[in-house]
Amino acid sequence: MSGPSLTFYGGVREIGGNRVLLEEGKTRLFLDFGTSFARRADFFEEYLNPRPGTGLLDPLEMGLLPPLEGVYRDDLAPPRMWERFRTRPHYRRTEIEAVLLSHAHLDHCGYVSFLRTDIPIYSTAMTAFILKAMQDSGGTDFEKEVCYSNPRTSKEGYLGTDSKQPYQQRPFYFLDGFPESEAAASFWRSSPAFKKGLACTEPGGPCQQIGSLALRYFPVDHSVFGATAFALETSAGWVAYTGDLRLHGGRGENTWRFADEMRSLSPLALVCEGTRAGEEKCITETKVYENALKAVSAASGLVIADFGPRNIERLLAFGRIAAETKRKLVILAKDAYLLDKMALVSPEVPHLEEWADVFLYAELKGTMKAWEKQVRQRYIGRLLTPTDIAACPRDFILCFSFWDVNELIDIAPKGGLYLYSSSEVFDEEGALDMERLHKWIKHFELTPLGLPQPQKEGWRIPDAEQGFHASGHASGPELLEIIRHINPKVLIPVHTEKPEYFVENLAGSGIKVVLPEYGKALSLV
Repeated sequence: MSGPSLTFYGGVREIGGNRVLLEEGKTRLFLDFGTSFARRADFFEEYLNPRPGTGLLDPLEMGLLPPLEGVYRDDLAPPRMWERFRTRPHYRRTEIEAVLLSHAHLDHCGYVSFLRTDIPIYSTAMTAFILKAMQDSGGTDFEKEVCYSNPRTSKEGYLGTDSKQPYQQRPFYFLDGFPESEAAASFWRSSPAFKKGLACTEPGGPCQQIGSLALRYFPVDHSVFGATAFALETSAGWVAYTGDLRLHGGRGENTWRFADEMRSLSPLALVCEGTRAGEEKCITETKVYENALKAVSAASGLVIADFGPRNIERLLAFGRIAAETKRKLVILAKDAYLLDKMALVSPEVPHLEEWADVFLYAELKGTMKAWEKQVRQRYIGRLLTPTDIAACPRDFILCFSFWDVNELIDIAPKGGLYLYSSSEVFDEEGALDMERLHKWIKHFELTPLGLPQPQKEGWRIPDAEQGFHASGHASGPELLEIIRHINPKVLIPVHTEKPEYFVENLAGSGIKVVLPEYGKALSLV
């Protein structure tokens, strides 16, 4: 195939799992390399997971990874594994020069874990620091080794870790430059463990070229800090990739700036997310703040705020609410660790030392990992035990999610507000979790607000309780507005279950809509 092409190994008629291979000549790179949670849920769940001891075998066999020999880690390949996959559909042997990561959500970056550790990763500094902080505090999970890998060795056919081998850091290129502080450098080079080191690589700086392709990046608004869109100049014209974006958050102007600058490049093709294709409602982060402030102001007991683990914009909003309602915001140690590392990159994220009314919840633990000991020692004067909170629950907003509700046993509240500020339920596993959450809330006599309820069409937030969560994605009409403004010759929708939405709504616009097919190269000439 002559000229540039795109091959989609994920994000096709699904939300997430983006893995887009851009090729021209000898230059090959991936736009994101994420986990397909929908595909994974077809075969695996909480207690049935791909086996670390068999490495790549399980995710390849069950179609979680495309069979691309030459791009994955050798230490995760059991003997003669590739003999099994060379006759499979979409098999090819190839190499890639880079992965461009749009942001720090695992459906866009999680399966970088399986890629060769010498492949450079290009991202913003914020995305890289979030990913390392999340990996440091997330435990050992071979499906989430994004910033550094834990090398495996073969032990009678079983792939096991070797405590004598250090973690292997991946080479990162910081598109906006490496943060200029000793603390940032120390964090990036630090191992997450006491007794196992980290073999570091020297981070690269800003980059405007990958192989034969000129590169530009554009910050965009999303529900995680550091999100960016990309554009690469091929011989046929500019190819743009949105990652995930929206207009209704605190950095909506970034998304419009991307649209303006991309329009000026007269792009050949735009690969655009379509998570909310067909949805018209749009709740802003400002409205979420106003609604949550009103609800917390009216609450008489303990308030539990449940929101996504990397949604720091929402956490900062609840911090302001705590100050306005004269409460203390209580966060988990992993939240404090993440905030500390994000603050090394951006002044938008306050250091905890500057945040007088934020405290750390002291979970009852027998042992602690290196990162958690570091956090507790640093903020020892801000630790609150379950007994402290139980003594005067009215004084606190407690940042817990479903995965933390067992901590309520130690606090033993009787009454209070459970404010759900997260997304709706999308699958059967989520429905089961929601059933359990309702039972926990009932047991402790909490009043739920904004919580999905069982309805005929599935679990939905009642109309009267909407407005406590803002999506990380633009609505359908907003996406169409962005696309029409950019005015690409070709629009390729990904990260959506409704690609036909764009065919129907862009008819007559002069923009050609091409629906990608999994594993099939799409020529751009």
